[in-house]
Parts: sequence; C-alpha cells; structure tokens
Amino acid sequence: MAWDEALAERIRTDISGHPTIEKRMFGGLAWMLHGHMVCGIHKGGAFYRVGKANETAALALPGITPMAMNGRAMAGMVEATGEASADDVSRQKLLGLATGFVNSLPPK
Repeated sequence: MAWDEALAERIRTDISGHPTIEKRMFGGLAWMLHGHMVCGIHKGGAFYRVGKANETAALALPGITPMAMNGRAMAGMVEATGEASADDVSRQKLLGLATGFVNSLPPK
C-alpha cells in the first residue's frame, strides 16, 4: 500500500458528513464530492483542493505547502506533511476550505 491507512481512516472520519465517493487515484486515494476531487492521500501525506482564493489561508497553516506534480505547481491545491495530516485542527481547517470550494463548483 502506497499510503498511510491510519491517515486514510482519519480522513474518512473527517469527511463522513459529506456525500463523498472514495477512489484510488495517482497511486493513492482521493475523495470526490459532486464529481470533483476534494482531497486525497499519497505516500508522503495528504493533499487538498482548496481553490486559488483559499490558498493563502491554507498555506498559513504549519506543514502546508503548495502542491506540485512533476515540478509544476498546481494552482488551488496544497499538500500537508505527515505531521500536519496528523493534526486534527489542521485537517479540519483544510477540509473546510476544500469542501467550501468544491461546493461552489457546478456538479459534474
């Protein structure tokens, strides 16, 4: 398994109040809401789709960095280190930013 199952369980609990679908993606897991990715986990920690307008607030949290794939920054996406992912308050704040953003998008 390429991800931390304990982290997956924490996120499953965090997101349980939302009608999400869990999918295997990018060698990890992702949670979808209305057809849009909200967050996910991979070997190094978690990532959240917070949207461009929420990036500054998300990056102000300890252990949160801009997400990059193949050296290219992904606008509106942030990564949480293992430590930040283990912090209940940080995860809840990031999930709030991410679900707020995704709920503003039209359903797919």
